[in-house]
Amino acid sequence: MFRLNLTGRTFLAATLIAVATALVVPALAPAQNDEPREATSENGLKAPADHSETAQVVAKLLSYQHFRRHPINNELSAAVLDAYLDSLDPERYYLLQSDIDEFSRYREELDDLLMEGDLSIAYDIFNRVKQRTEERSAFALKVLEQGVSLDTDQSLDLNRREADWAEDREALDRLWRQRVKHDMLTLLLAGEEEEQTQDLLRNRYEGMAENIGRSSGDDVFETYMSAWGRAFDPHTNYMSPRNSREFDIQMKLSLEGIGAVLRTQRDFTEIVELIPGGPASKDGELQPGDRIIGVAQDDEEMVDVVGWRLRDVVDLIRGPKESTVRLRVLPASGGSDAPPRTISLVRNEVKLEEQAAQKEVLELDRDGHQYRVGVIRVPTFYSDFAAAEAGDEDYRSTTRDVKRLLDELKQESVDALVVDLRGNAGGSLREAADLTGLFIPRGPVVQIRRSDGNTEVLRDRDGRMAYDGPLAVMVDRHSASASEIFAGAIQDYGRGVIVGEQTFGKGTVQSLVDLNRFSANPQRDSGRLKLTVAKFYRVTGSSTQKRGVIPDIALPSPMRSDNVGESAVDNALPWDSIQATSFSRVDDLNRLLPILKQRHEDRAATDEAFQALVEEVEKLTAIADRTVVSLNREQRRTEREASNQARLDKANRRRELHGLEPLETLDELTRAQDEPDTLLHTTAEIVLDLHTLMYQPAVAKAWSAELARER
Repeated sequence: MFRLNLTGRTFLAATLIAVATALVVPALAPAQNDEPREATSENGLKAPADHSETAQVVAKLLSYQHFRRHPINNELSAAVLDAYLDSLDPERYYLLQSDIDEFSRYREELDDLLMEGDLSIAYDIFNRVKQRTEERSAFALKVLEQGVSLDTDQSLDLNRREADWAEDREALDRLWRQRVKHDMLTLLLAGEEEEQTQDLLRNRYEGMAENIGRSSGDDVFETYMSAWGRAFDPHTNYMSPRNSREFDIQMKLSLEGIGAVLRTQRDFTEIVELIPGGPASKDGELQPGDRIIGVAQDDEEMVDVVGWRLRDVVDLIRGPKESTVRLRVLPASGGSDAPPRTISLVRNEVKLEEQAAQKEVLELDRDGHQYRVGVIRVPTFYSDFAAAEAGDEDYRSTTRDVKRLLDELKQESVDALVVDLRGNAGGSLREAADLTGLFIPRGPVVQIRRSDGNTEVLRDRDGRMAYDGPLAVMVDRHSASASEIFAGAIQDYGRGVIVGEQTFGKGTVQSLVDLNRFSANPQRDSGRLKLTVAKFYRVTGSSTQKRGVIPDIALPSPMRSDNVGESAVDNALPWDSIQATSFSRVDDLNRLLPILKQRHEDRAATDEAFQALVEEVEKLTAIADRTVVSLNREQRRTEREASNQARLDKANRRRELHGLEPLETLDELTRAQDEPDTLLHTTAEIVLDLHTLMYQPAVAKAWSAELARER
C-alpha cells in the first residue's frame, strides 16, 4: 500500500514505542563465510541469491517478534500458499485448477523451504501466473478482433473472490469472453465511442502482459514475503528497498501528489483513505473505495491503468506541485456496475494547517428557545513534532488547536458540544491521549500490550478539564486507531455519548525493522519489515481490535461492516481483553441512554429529512450488494438508468426537505457543495437532549416517566 503525501500521523510506532531498535532475535545473520544458496526456477524470473538470507531473517523476526508469537509451521505454510495465490490472482481470472493442484503439493512444505532460504516455489508460481496472463492477454485481444456480441442473455458475477478455479482452458475462455463484454459495456455506457472503446481495451489487454513482464525479482520477493506477513496479520508486510526509500521520501513530504492512500484491489487501484488537507480531500469528488482506471497529465490522453502495478500507477499520479492530474474512476457509491467519471486535481503538498481542527456553531430551536451546539471537526490526530523538538512554544497539535477552539466556543456561549471524528483514520497516539485529557479530570486513557506481554498505560495527569458540558462524539466506519482510543475513553469514562457507526477496529501497533542490521553484507540493502508488535486496550481491558467502538446510538450508513474495517480483512488478529486498569468514571451515562435512544427514535420517525436519508442509504446498500450484471447492452443500459434515477430521486427528495434545489444528474450530486449533513444535525439534537437531562431535572423526570409508561 502506498501513501501519497504522508504525514507524521501515519506511522505511530516511531513516537509510540521504540521496539525496532531493541529487537533481539537469535541467530538471525549467517556466519560471514556462509554463502546463501540461489533459488532456481526452470523458466522466467529467478530468486537473487541475497534474497535467501533476507527470507531467513524475516522468518525468524516473524516467529520471535510478531505479537502472535506463532512458529513457522505447516499451518502457516498452508495459509501462505493461499495468500500468495490470492495476491497474484485474486479474482481467479488467470490460473487453472490444474495449476492449483500442482502447487498444492507444497501446501505444507513452504515453511521448511523458507527456513532453508529456498524461494524457488515462489518464483515458479509467479512465472506460471505470468505465463497465464500472457495467454489471457492474447486471448482477449483475439476476442476483440473477432468482434463482440452485446445482445446476449448472459450475465457476469463481478465478485469472484470465492469462485472456483477454472476447470480447463475452455472454461477460462468462456469467462474471458464475458469479461471482455463487460469491459466493453462499461466504457460504451459511459459515453465512449465504439472505435475509442476498441482502442482503449486493446491497450488494456496488451498492457496486461507488458506490466507483468516488467516485474522484477524484488517484486516477486516482496509479494511472497508479504504473504508470509499476512499469514500473521493483515498489517505485517515486507517492504523492498525501493518501497522503503519511497516511504522515507513520503514521510518527509518532499513529493507532491493528490493526498491519498492507494492499494491494489483486483485489477484496480483503489482509494483507501484521503489525507485531510490534501488536494483530493479538499476537492471532495474522490471517495474511499473509488477505483482508478485511468490517469492523464493535464490535457494529455488518458492512460488506462487497469491491471497495472501499484508503483507504476503511483508514478503516473505523482508530479510537480501546481500541475494537474486527471483520474478516471469507477465510483464506489455506484456499486460494481458504476459508470466511470473523470476528476481533475491540482497536485500540492499537504499542509499541517489544512489538517487542523475546525469549529462551527449550529443553532437549534426547541420549545420556543434557541440553543447553540458547538461542533469541532477533528480530521486527524496531528502534531508538528519538528517544531516541538525545536522548542517552538506555539507549535501546532490537535490538542492545542482543540483547546483554543473550546475556549472560543465557550465565549460564544454554546450549550453542548459535538466532536466529529468521521473519516479520522488516526495519527499520533500521544495526541489521542492528550485530547482525551481535555474532557476528563485525570486518569488512564489507553493500555498498550507488547508482544513480550508487558503493558504500558498512557495517562492524563493534569487534573483539569477544558470542557465539562454535554458531549457527543461522532464516529463512522472509517474512524480508526487513535480515533477509537479517544472515542473509547470518552465512552468508558461516561463523559459523552458516542453516535454513528461501529468504528474500523484497528487496534494493533506496527514498527519498522531495518533488515540491513541483520545482513552479513552491510553494503546490500535488504529492505524493511513492517511488524505488528503491540495491541491497544481500553481502560476497561477491552481491545479495540476488530470490534472497534460500538456507538451508544447508531445512525444509518451505506458502508457495510463486512466490506469495510478490520473485520472485513483476512486473518485479522482477534478481539480479546486484559485486566482493567484503575480509573474513576466522570459520569454514568448508561442510566440516560435509554431516554436518549427513545427521544432520538421518536424524533427520527417523524423527521422526513432523516427518513429520506434512510431510504437513500438503503438504495445505496442494495446497489452495492448487486454484483451480477447483465451482458446485454440494452438491458444493462435500462437497469443502470433506472438505478441512477432512483438514487437521484431519493437524493433530491432529501435536498427538497432541506430547502435545496434539485439536481439533474448524479455527477452534479457528486460535485454538490451544498449537500446537507443530516447526520450532524441529528447528533446535535441528541446532544441537546443530553443537555436537557443534565441541566433540567423537571424535564428529565418527565421524560423518564414517559419512557416507563411506554415500556
